[in-house]
Amino acid sequence: MRVRYVLSEVLTGLWRNVTMTIAMIITMTVSLTMLGASLLLFFQVDKMENFFYQRVEVSVFLKVDVTEEQRSNLKSAIESNPLVKTVEYESKKQAWERFQTQFKDAPDLVNATKEESLPESFRIKLKDPNAVKQFSDEIRTQEGISDIVDQKELLTRVFDLLGALQTLALTVAIVQGAAALLLVANTIQVAAYSKRREVAVMKLVGASNWFIQLPFVLEAVFAGVIGAILGFGTLVAAKVFIIDGSLKALTNVLLPVDWGNILLMLPLLAGAGGLVSAVTAWVTLRFYVRV
Repeated sequence: MRVRYVLSEVLTGLWRNVTMTIAMIITMTVSLTMLGASLLLFFQVDKMENFFYQRVEVSVFLKVDVTEEQRSNLKSAIESNPLVKTVEYESKKQAWERFQTQFKDAPDLVNATKEESLPESFRIKLKDPNAVKQFSDEIRTQEGISDIVDQKELLTRVFDLLGALQTLALTVAIVQGAAALLLVANTIQVAAYSKRREVAVMKLVGASNWFIQLPFVLEAVFAGVIGAILGFGTLVAAKVFIIDGSLKALTNVLLPVDWGNILLMLPLLAGAGGLVSAVTAWVTLRFYVRV
C-alpha cells in the first residue's frame, strides 16, 4: 500500500510540474553527456599516450652533401650505442614513397614536393623513450648530421593540447552539473510548496519525515536516471555516427574508442545522476523546505 502510494505521488508530482521536469531532464542530459565525454577523453588520452610513447622514434636526418664514409660511420655509431633498440635507414626514395603515402589525400602538396628535397635519415627506436636527450648528446658529435628530431617532444605538445581539451570538457560538465543541481533544487521546492497542505495533513496524522520526503527524492532520482540514459544514448550515437563514421579515417591516429569504455558510462552516469539528484533533493527538503 505504501509503495503504491509513493509511486502514485511520484507520477503525480512529475506530471504536475511537467515543464520543469522536462527542463530538469534536459539539463541533466547535457551535463551528464559532457561528464561522460570528458571521462572517455581521459581514457582515450591515456590509451594514446601508452600506445604512441611505446612507438616513439628519433629521426636523425643527414645533410644533403653527406659522404658515404660519414653515412657508414654514423650508422656504426648508432648501432653500437647501448641505448638503441632498433635502427632503420631510410633513403631519399623511401622517404619520397612514405611522403606520398602519408599525404595521398593532399595531391597539391605531393605535386609541389620533389623527391630530392626530402633528406635521407636513420629512424631509431630507443630501449627507453625517456633517454632521447642522452642519445642526442652522444650522437650529435658525428659528422653528416643535419638535424635530430625527437617525436616524443612533438607528441608531448599534442597531448598537452588534448589535456587542455579534457580540462575544458570537465569544466563545462561541472558548470552544467551545477546548473542541473540548482534546477533540481528549485523543482523540488516548487513541488513541495504546491503540496504543502497535503504535507501538513500527513504530519498531523503522524507520517514520518522520510515517508513525506521520499516521493520528492524519487522525482529527482527519476530525472537524474533518465538524463543519464539519454546522455549514454548520445555517447553511443557519437561513437556510431561520428567516431566510427565521419572520423573513421583518423582512427590510425586517434585510435578507436573501445565499446567497453562506452558501456561503462551507463552505470557511471546513472549512478552519478541518481545519487547526486537524490542528495540534492534531500538537502533541499531538509534545509530549505519545512516538511
